[in-house]
Amino acid sequence: MRVLIAPDKFAGTLTAVQAAEAIAQGWRRRAPDDELDLCPMADGGPGFVDVIHSALGGELQALTVPGPGHTSVPAAIARSGQSAYIESAQACGLHLLGDTDPEQATTYGVGAMIGAAIKAGARRVVVGLGGSGTNDGGAGLLAALGATSDVELTGGAAGLAGITHLDLAPARRTVEGIELVVASDVDNPLTGLFGATKTFGPQKGIAEERLPAVDGLLEEFAAVAGRRTALDKGAGAAGGLGFALLLLGATRVPGIDVVATAVDLRDRAERADLVVTGEGAFDFSSRSGKVPYGVAAVAAESLRPCVALAGQVLVGSREMRTMGVEAAYSIVDQVGRERAFAEPAAGLAELAERVARNWST
Repeated sequence: MRVLIAPDKFAGTLTAVQAAEAIAQGWRRRAPDDELDLCPMADGGPGFVDVIHSALGGELQALTVPGPGHTSVPAAIARSGQSAYIESAQACGLHLLGDTDPEQATTYGVGAMIGAAIKAGARRVVVGLGGSGTNDGGAGLLAALGATSDVELTGGAAGLAGITHLDLAPARRTVEGIELVVASDVDNPLTGLFGATKTFGPQKGIAEERLPAVDGLLEEFAAVAGRRTALDKGAGAAGGLGFALLLLGATRVPGIDVVATAVDLRDRAERADLVVTGEGAFDFSSRSGKVPYGVAAVAAESLRPCVALAGQVLVGSREMRTMGVEAAYSIVDQVGRERAFAEPAAGLAELAERVARNWST
């Protein structure tokens, strides 16, 4: 039997590469003669660059950029031909916040990565958005590329108070002739009830009582930078990084589509008899452009069954089938919550061995 193993990361425990290897290890224990095709996946969030580099090869350009609290952090750009792939979480990820006030966190480092990619000769820059700890509307990114204002653009959302002027011309000259692509599954606008602050602010540490005020700061920014663009789908991605990139002429595509193309997912699915995907928590949000939903859609197009392995499964059989998944299996159910978090790779391998017993023929 030919099995395509295409999981996302298991957030906080396993990278996509580690997850694919754990699934393969367990599967081989039960079905050693099956032909396994390991295809680690990502959307635009953490792990995006590693998966792209693994798929396309090319060069990894290492650099150091300012993090969300201005402290230097390491980053890497995956380069293939004239295309460069950037993972915004490497410069402004939630995991980098530390003691930094999320209202003061900056996206300057993401702009620095884009600038470095352009200086190195890239003519197409794909920026993966996801996992950010920032909420500055992308003001820091714009500053790194040359934009100026009558306020401090690198001071996070708090620094935008009282803004009345923004000159984007220098930043637009920096990216002139460059194809900018936003890789993100988020379609929220910048502000409002479904905007960046109200939807994602709490998970970044913005206090509930501060949400209206912070949203108001982004409203001020949008009034000066481009209110129409603030309403575009994806403007609210990564705390408004989507907004800044759209202002510079970027186009938005689902991150899963970028990765699916890079790894040749459709052809690999057509060559398989079964597709196996997975992520940390398989729940209702999985339908919002996340890896399992995208992989299941490709499997359906290829008329191949798809099953999911996850840390936890939080949807019923009817809901999972609407996502194109035949069955979903939980590590917690297999080995217990304590061991699932203490030994995630071993737990996932055990689960894969059980699933192979059900599906390998």
